[in-house]
Amino acid sequence: MAGFNVHSILVTGANRGIGFELVKQFLERSNPPEKIFATCRNPDGAQELKNLASRHPNLVIVQLEVTDPVSIKAAAARVEGLLKGSGLHLLINNAGIVKKTTLEAETPEYMSQVYATNTTGPLVISQAFLPLLKKAVQESAQKGLSCSKAAIINMSSEAGSIKNVLAWEFGQVVSYRCSKAPMTVDEGVRGIINTLSKLSEKETGAFINWEGNLLPW
Repeated sequence: MAGFNVHSILVTGANRGIGFELVKQFLERSNPPEKIFATCRNPDGAQELKNLASRHPNLVIVQLEVTDPVSIKAAAARVEGLLKGSGLHLLINNAGIVKKTTLEAETPEYMSQVYATNTTGPLVISQAFLPLLKKAVQESAQKGLSCSKAAIINMSSEAGSIKNVLAWEFGQVVSYRCSKAPMTVDEGVRGIINTLSKLSEKETGAFINWEGNLLPW
């Protein structure tokens, strides 16, 4: 990953799980980003993230509620100000929720809540930060597309594959599947970052797993 050099990155849902581990591993790289924006709904309650930020001046915690357009707009304005005229190179839409229900117990309310977070939220966030991503493209001399230049990465799950229908017998979670193998978070995120380093315009719109393999829709 020698050529993988991201100057600025924003990760949603960064207070726990994959989001937190992404931030942590990007900070541990030999060439960490100059700015990492870690967003979450409640920064005051994100103690692990605050501890990390106290040790890394290039990490900024930003309040962002993915289902609230006002919050998204405010976060974009804050990030723009902190970038001081520079663009944003990588946006990772990681925040997501799952309602563990069976097909019989699924409700319109669950569907609406999960869609608002997992589908509509990433769209509105991408729209809000698109001008900063375009600015990063203009600043770059690199040819082609890559995560080092400018990219939007939407995190999902193999449960979103219509063909694979992963682990249906253990729980249908229909709302989550419609909107989106045991391992540690550390291992999974290392695979994700390795995959990010290899992406180009050929993978635009593709559904790719943590190992870089194409998944069926």
